[in-house]
Order: sequence, then structure tokens, then C-alpha cells
Amino acid sequence: MSSRQEEKERRRREREEREAAEAGKVASKRRLQLVAGAVIGLVAIAAVVAAIASSGGGGSKADAGSSYGSAKIPARKTTNFDAAVKASGCTFKTFTSEGRTHLPSDTAVNNSYKTNPPTSGNHRPTPAQDGVYAPGNTPDKENFVHTLEHGRIELQYSPKAPKVVQDQLNALFNEPVKGANGYHMLLFENNTNMPYEVAATAWTHLIGCTTVTDKTWDALRAFRDRFVDKGPELIP
Repeated sequence: MSSRQEEKERRRREREEREAAEAGKVASKRRLQLVAGAVIGLVAIAAVVAAIASSGGGGSKADAGSSYGSAKIPARKTTNFDAAVKASGCTFKTFTSEGRTHLPSDTAVNNSYKTNPPTSGNHRPTPAQDGVYAPGNTPDKENFVHTLEHGRIELQYSPKAPKVVQDQLNALFNEPVKGANGYHMLLFENNTNMPYEVAATAWTHLIGCTTVTDKTWDALRAFRDRFVDKGPELIP
């Protein structure tokens, strides 16, 4: 082999060795970056876990109490239905169904419902829609009774209830149920002259509270959880 060819071969080998060495350095640096990233990730996870532990666990907003504007309701203390109702001093009643016949759309039932607020009975074909109704805009009882048939919970307040109580009911309404705020519920001003400051109704069930205290909210929560989606005709 000529001296010129030998020189070319030597230079080729040197170039390949330099490229291999550079590739090794890059790979090594990449491995270090991955390890450092993993360590940083673990540190971040540990910091989050520590923060959750120091705050008392990963409770939901409902666990820490709920608020609407400046009005708040206390955190839930019991999920037991009987205990919550007893502690609240509210009245819980279950009634026999008064019927489910659809009436002509302009029919007024007048005073023929046997419970106040109504909990069942014949009704108009159009149900009241889920949501919060402004004072004075309450659906007719012939329409909201139909909504009870569909498994809804209806929160009601007396026209004389203080604004703070109305706002507290809004806070309750907005607590997540089955992953959604206001799930299958209505909130409105009572228009049947009920004897309660606040009440909740489901199909054939009623809880009524003549006064509102901190313990009222667990009773209403327990009622909501027990009877939502329990009507004779469940509509999504």
C-alpha cells in the first residue's frame, strides 16, 4: 500500500473514532438528563403528597364546606340518613302515591294535592326543567310534580326566608353529585304556602325544616343522596 493510501486510511479511522467518542458523550449526557428529570419528578410528587397530608387529605370542596357568594354551609359531618334527620330537628315523611296521570296542559290541580309541598299526583305533561329559579319565577306545581316523577330532588324555600338562607341553598345545589353540580335538582321559591322555611321533596317523600341551623344541611344532603333518581319514571 502506498504511503498516500495509508495516510488516507489512518485519517478515516481517526474520524470514525472521534465520531464514536462524540456519540458516546451525547448518549451519556442524555442518560444523566433522564435521571435528573426522574429525580425532580419524584421530588415534585413527594412535595404534593406532603402538601395533601399537611392539609388533612384530599377532600373535595363539599368536604370543606360549600359557599355561594358570601353565604356558606358547614362541612358534612354525617352521611347516615336517620342520624342526620334526627339531629336537624326537621320532619321527614313518606306518603302513598296520589297518582301519575297526565292532565291537559292548562289544567290546574288547585288544592287537591294532599301534601304541602306536593310530592306526587296527577300533573301536566310538561315537567319543570332542572336548575335554579329566580324568586317569583317558580314553575306551577302541576309542572314541578311531573319533575318529581322523573327522580328529581326539589329544594324549596319560603318567600319569607332570609336572603342568606336562599344563598345557602344555592351552595347546597352546587355541590357535586355524581360528578355534576346541580345534578337532577331544582331550586325555587315555594308557591304552595308550605309550613317550612326550607324543604326538599322527592316522589312521595318530603323533608321540611321550620328553622335552619348548621345541622339542616346534612339532613338535606342525606335526603338528596337517598332519593335522587328514585322516581317511578327516570329521565336522564
